[in-house]
Amino acid sequence: QVRLVESGGGSVQAGGSLRLSCAASGDPDSRNCISWFRQAPGKERERLAGIYSTTGAKSTFEADPVKDRFTISQDNAKNPVYLEMNSLKPEDTAMYYCAADRVENGGQCIVRFRQADFAYWGQGTQVTVSA
Repeated sequence: QVRLVESGGGSVQAGGSLRLSCAASGDPDSRNCISWFRQAPGKERERLAGIYSTTGAKSTFEADPVKDRFTISQDNAKNPVYLEMNSLKPEDTAMYYCAADRVENGGQCIVRFRQADFAYWGQGTQVTVSA
């Protein structure tokens, strides 16, 4: 069983920064693809970034709408997955989630962008950006 716990959300003014953390536990082979999503009220859940991590291989990606401001990282497979968010805007206000699943390679991690593509989810952390 995989467990994901997000932290680091909060309230910040526009232009500020936050670093979200996703602490994962459980079978590492079942969570070699971890992604960050967000969902604002009335909107669909949107994937922001992902990381594929396995013995001897790691790759990361950020979605085009946020890649100039958000960065996903992980020091090693035992450490949390971080989402560094800079130059925050009021439209970044949302609940932020991390999700995990098992994939065969990094390419499969990239194409998993839907909520239904991930078996494991955290409870979310709220980010509020004021103008």
